Order: sequence, then structure tokens, then C-alpha cells
Amino acid sequence: MSGTRASNDRPPGAGGVKRGRLQQEAAATGSRVTVVLGAQWGDEGKGKVVDLLATDADIISRCQGGNNAGHTVVVDGKEYDFHLLPSGIINTKAVSFIGNGVVIHLPGLFEEAEKNEKKGLKDWEKRLIISDRAHLVFDFHQAVDGLQEVQRQAQEGKNIGTTKKGIGPTYSSKAARTGLRICDLLSDFDEFSTRFKSLARQHQSMFPALEIDVDGQLKRLKAFAERIRPMVRDGVYFMYEALHGPPKKILVEGANAALLDIDFGTYPFVTSSNCTVGGVCTGLGIPPQNIGDVYGVVKVYTTRVGIGAFPTEQINEIGDLLQSRGHEWGVTTGRKRRCGWLDLMILRYAHMVNGFTALALTKLDILDVLSEIKVGVAYKLSGKRIPYFPANQEILQKVEVEYETLPGWKADTTGARRWEDLPPQAQSYVRFVENHLGVPGGCPASPGHPSLPPRPWAPQEAHIPVQGLVHNEKPAKYGLRENVSHRAR
Repeated sequence: MSGTRASNDRPPGAGGVKRGRLQQEAAATGSRVTVVLGAQWGDEGKGKVVDLLATDADIISRCQGGNNAGHTVVVDGKEYDFHLLPSGIINTKAVSFIGNGVVIHLPGLFEEAEKNEKKGLKDWEKRLIISDRAHLVFDFHQAVDGLQEVQRQAQEGKNIGTTKKGIGPTYSSKAARTGLRICDLLSDFDEFSTRFKSLARQHQSMFPALEIDVDGQLKRLKAFAERIRPMVRDGVYFMYEALHGPPKKILVEGANAALLDIDFGTYPFVTSSNCTVGGVCTGLGIPPQNIGDVYGVVKVYTTRVGIGAFPTEQINEIGDLLQSRGHEWGVTTGRKRRCGWLDLMILRYAHMVNGFTALALTKLDILDVLSEIKVGVAYKLSGKRIPYFPANQEILQKVEVEYETLPGWKADTTGARRWEDLPPQAQSYVRFVENHLGVPGGCPASPGHPSLPPRPWAPQEAHIPVQGLVHNEKPAKYGLRENVSHRAR
């Protein structure tokens, strides 16, 4: 054809030029981090999923929250509880990194480490790096957290259900630009002391009943400063070097969950940080193009701690059964968790915000004894379906849940290690969730997993068993049906 070129008639070398450009762009972007996030109200089993993914990670990071989070990992029959430390700290071949978005209570950090040392954790301080830009939680922040809960209860007849770890007051100090960071503690201690005293006075003026041992706290902080000094780095530079140096497998461990996010959660019954994927960028100092796979961790029923709307809650024998079989007690607070059926409206909303590339479905075995299982698939207001997740709590309290009932499997799934090991009804349950969300899912093993899956970062190497995670690419190689839809619905 004169004067034109067919779409597939490229000049010599055009393919090589394009490949070269793509390779240059990939090199400029650097490595991509793998992210693990909670898709409900927390307590989904993120620690277990991180433990599976962390086996060959080079760096495991925390990007937000504080010791209000609680992750439990069971290894060789030993149960480790982590609140501030990344749960990947048990991996002796990896570096654990606490990013600038995390708020750190130093006494709590060392107390947590010492408790886990008694269970077998060794040399953790040699594997931990802390961002110099992370803000500090002080004892008076924790005291204020408790006082505010008392005030809310007295004035409004209800409280938020905070863990009283000082997280909200610390983020408030950060937003008010009066907070103090790790870098301030390690710089000029006289200047730090002056600013600490000023911050303490501010809190005492707002809460006259607050008693603060200023001199005692400063003495302790000075001692902690010397203990953490070898662990502290410029966090932004550390992450940049990790992303743009020799290829590394970097895992980000989210704390809390989507419905507890300060912006996208069930406000005001939320935490004070961004627990969704945007918090990874702001909490580590990395650009969006360095976000790779995003795993949404989903408990196959729903739980919530504290008050607030809970559309699928079961205040009956079903709720009691889920609570007792699932041992639903908070790791951080010890509070009993409210329980209910799986809510797909919550999961769709969490997927809208986070863009999950795969789901990790946990606690499937808790449903083993049920002959039928309900799943919330839609909300109605005034008899009409709504396509969105309501922002207002009063409206969320009023929604009517539309359920679909699926057959149970009445069989023990705790020993399942391959997709084929699951009863057909359990497979159908997983497919049902996948097809409603358009995201493939896998089931991590029970605590103490006797075998680990192949590396999720290298899907071509092997078929991942049922306790592994399922990647969004090439689902047939990951034990999924080839017809899994990847469109978000």
C-alpha cells in the first residue's frame, strides 16, 4: 500500500527499540514491593500470610500504625505476638524496617522484643532498621488516650474502642506539628528536652488530671536513644537504595485494615492512620510505581472489635460458634470480637480502594461444622439495592443485608495442602468469593504451617498448593480455574 504501512509492518529493529525502552523504564522504576493488607476490620490473619511470603524476602516493612496492631505467628509450635516489630523479624535472613508512617512507643518496642526473646527470638536488634522520620509515642499520649475514652463515654454515652496505646494522640501531635521524631531524639537532646516539656505542658493544659513525670520520662528516653541509635537510618534513602540497587524482594506488612482506615474506614470508629495502599507510599517514602502485588487478607467470616455498625453481625448461636471456634479475642486488647457472616459489600469496597491483585482467604476450617453458610452479597436501603458502601454510620446501621446461602461441607479441612484436598463445597465457597470480586484467592495453612508454598514472586517455578497465595497472573498455574474473571465488579 503506497504511502502507508500496515500495523504489523514495523521497520527493522523496532521491536528491539521498544524492548530496550521498556527495560530502561523498568530499571528506572526499580524493584516493586509486595503488599499485604487487611480487607475487613482487622484480625484477618495478616501475620500468617506475611510469614508465608517472608520466607525468601530480603526486607519486611511496616508503614503505618503502632503497637495498637497485633499479629500472631506460630513457628515450630511457638506462638510469637508482634505489635510494633514487623512479624517477619523471625526471618533471620531478612532485614525488618519500621517506616516513617509508624508511631513508636520505645518502652513498648523493647518490652515486646523481650517477651519474644523468651520464646526464642534472637538477634532481632541486628536485623531491625528504624526510619529517623518516625514519630514517637510518649507515655502521656497513652494516658491521654485513656482519658479521652472516659470523656467520650461520659459525654456521648459511647466510646471509640481505642486500644489506649496512644496512637490517636500521637498522630494528633504529628498533624498539629508539635510531635517529636526519632531524629529529634538522636540529635540535640537539650533541644529535644525543651520541646518534650512544651508538648507535655500542652497536654496537661487540656487534661488537668494528667500527671506527667517529665524528668523521669526524659531519663528513660535518653537511655532508649542510645539503644536504638545503631538501628536508625534515613528511611527514605534506605528504601530508595533497596528499590534501585541489586534486585530485592521487599514485603510490606500492613497493620489494621481497610475498614479502620482514617479516610476510608467506618469513621469515627477507625484508627488514626491510612491502612490502605496509599499509606504504603506515604509511610515508607516510595512512589506509586514501586507498588507491585497487593494481597488482600480476608477472613472467611467477618469480625469486629469495639462498637460501630456491623451489617452481617450474628448476635445468636452462629455468632457464638464463630467466636468460640475461631478463638476470636483481640491480640492487643484481649477483647472479645463480634462475629458475623462474610460481607462481600465490604470486600468490594476494600478492593475499590486497594486494587487487590489476589486474596488470601483465612480460617476456612472454622466453617467446617456448618451445614449451610450465608454470605452477604448486597445492601438495601428503603427496599432498594445500593451499589456503594455508605460513609455515614447511621445509614450503615440501617442497611438491610441481602444474603445468598451456600451449602457447607461438614468435613475437616485443616489437613488440606492442595486445592484438590478441599471438599467440593469448600472449593465452591472460594470460587463464589473470587467470582463476586473478580480477584483470585488462595488459602494459607493453619498456624504452624508444616510446609511452605513456592515463592509467590516466581510463579513460573511451581504450582502453589492450597495453603499458598494465588497470583493474579496466569491463574491456571496457581491452582485456579482458567476462567477466573479479573474484572473488578
